[in-house]
Amino acid sequence: MVNWKSFLNADPAEWLLEENNPSVRYFTLRDIFERPENDLEVREAKADIMKIGTVPKILAKQEDGGYWGIPDNFYLRGKYKGTSWQLIILAELGADSADERIKNTCEFMLKNSQDPESGAFSYISDNNGVGDAERILPCLTANMVWSLIRLGYMDDERVQKTLEWLITHQRFDDEPVELPEGEHYKIWKKCWGERTCHSIIVKSLKAFSEIPENKRTPEMENCISKCAEHMLNHSIHKRSQPPAEGRFKWLKFGFPLMWNIDALEVLGLLTKLEYKDGRMQEAMDIMISKQNGEGRWTLENTFNGRFQTSIERKGRESKWITLNALRVLKSYYR
Repeated sequence: MVNWKSFLNADPAEWLLEENNPSVRYFTLRDIFERPENDLEVREAKADIMKIGTVPKILAKQEDGGYWGIPDNFYLRGKYKGTSWQLIILAELGADSADERIKNTCEFMLKNSQDPESGAFSYISDNNGVGDAERILPCLTANMVWSLIRLGYMDDERVQKTLEWLITHQRFDDEPVELPEGEHYKIWKKCWGERTCHSIIVKSLKAFSEIPENKRTPEMENCISKCAEHMLNHSIHKRSQPPAEGRFKWLKFGFPLMWNIDALEVLGLLTKLEYKDGRMQEAMDIMISKQNGEGRWTLENTFNGRFQTSIERKGRESKWITLNALRVLKSYYR
């Protein structure tokens, strides 16, 4: 059996464990060193997430109602400083779901962005102050449900309704097809057109992968399988089917990705779901080749300058990209 560390030019673990980034330290202890949640260092790192670095900087700018800036600028006009984006970042960084400020943000998005009838999420509220059914976005819906699951809302009936919407509406079209009946398909032809937007597929895969295996329904498992197979058929990072043309932007790794996707994210999701498939190998080899002599990866793609606070610097060694690459290697070559 191949040791996953043999693919590293050097071991970056001690660098990832530095105390200046408690989120990376926590996830490194948990995912790379496999320390249990009740381990003293793990508990200390998790507590520090709310005290040191990015999470407290974001929360310091939060308004009393659980939002940032102007309430109705939570998505489109607030890119990437609006409330929906902060919820994604806080979930990515491992913010404490028991914190009242985090709960307030979750409830704000559920009230203002979710269409109560369908369960999907909209980029704007309607005249009744709830998610506008005619402004639903599939990728936003998947991102919101992933964030809410990550922040403790998995069993909430509103989140379960969103998961049902994703299962019902998810498409995997590679060739021109006639769209089914339904207002959502008519409104968002760009999302559900001749070739289904890969962002929707990957973010849905991300949402369902966050659900523990023993809590997934057969319908969820079926959706996971279809999402995974779609990306495998595209060799992770390629546009057409059969895969011929590369999406070179997907080979520039970023964090946090928001609505965007890249090959590292897809590899991370597939390996988390225990996929080991030859169609992943080209993307794996590219990922491995991107490390430097210290076994560290660089932040190549970022929305920095548009966040509430910057997260790492473009062109510099990235603890987040390195951590995600290690997760992939460890899972794939386990």
